[in-house]
Amino acid sequence: MSRIEKEQDIVLLVDDSPESLGFLTTALEQAGVTVLVARSGEAALGIVGRVTPDVVLMDAVMPGLDGFETCRRMKALAALTHVPIIFMTGLTETEHIVHALESGGVDYLSKPINVDELRARIRVHLANARRAQSARIALDAAGRHLVAFGPEGLVLWSTPQANRLLDRAGIDAGEQPVMSRQFVAWKQSAGDALAPGGGFDLDLASAPRLQFAFLGLVGGDEYLFRLSPALEDGQEGVLRQHFGLTARESDVLLWIARGKSNRDIGDILGLSPRTVNKHLEQVYAKLGVENRASAAIKAIQALQAPFDA
Repeated sequence: MSRIEKEQDIVLLVDDSPESLGFLTTALEQAGVTVLVARSGEAALGIVGRVTPDVVLMDAVMPGLDGFETCRRMKALAALTHVPIIFMTGLTETEHIVHALESGGVDYLSKPINVDELRARIRVHLANARRAQSARIALDAAGRHLVAFGPEGLVLWSTPQANRLLDRAGIDAGEQPVMSRQFVAWKQSAGDALAPGGGFDLDLASAPRLQFAFLGLVGGDEYLFRLSPALEDGQEGVLRQHFGLTARESDVLLWIARGKSNRDIGDILGLSPRTVNKHLEQVYAKLGVENRASAAIKAIQALQAPFDA
């Protein structure tokens, strides 16, 4: 008998049919998982309020709260954002399949359910969810200020560091639509020319200006940004004092933090490429780093210090 991902995985099975519940519970328990059962969407929401499952199997058509709305409500809960929801449905029309995916489902199975296919799909989606969750935990631990938007501007996830930066800048959940509108406007203006290095600023009258630097498209539908206070004129003085740099070294480091190449920095500051390189060597030595990426990170961290204190 093939196992699922690991012992003690918890599967929440949501179906209003006693026959389906009995059949699927037996099959899943034989595969080595713990099965929680709900016969309605309301009951399922009650369960996830107390226990976070590893995966949810959701019947699409149920009386009262149907599977689509139940899925949407689950995905609105922070504890369930990473939990895969697989729909089980006798509806095979394309519009129903699309509805299931748009509600937050990752996959669907047509009834009658093939047990071997069910186990295989659970294994795949559990593994994918755990990899994604591990990556986000690693990003959190690294202290990265990251925010991911969906194609329509919905904030999909953000690291705790980014949340703290938003909070300290006075931006709460009620102003997230402002971020979404700025993202959508940027995406539309960029068109097919989306590339790392672009981005947009969030400028609220009640808060310091924040900069969203586009890092790339993840998985085809997550637009990943690095969040930082927008770099303003005069901040080279902050870098000079923080790292003990000369005026010219702090100018070079500031433009490094802004993502400029050595050639661009030379043009901006009126320096030869060789002179820029010499300044960079001194910057690296004083910052205790070996490359421009590390220097940029330390510079941004120094400029964010008032926000992270």
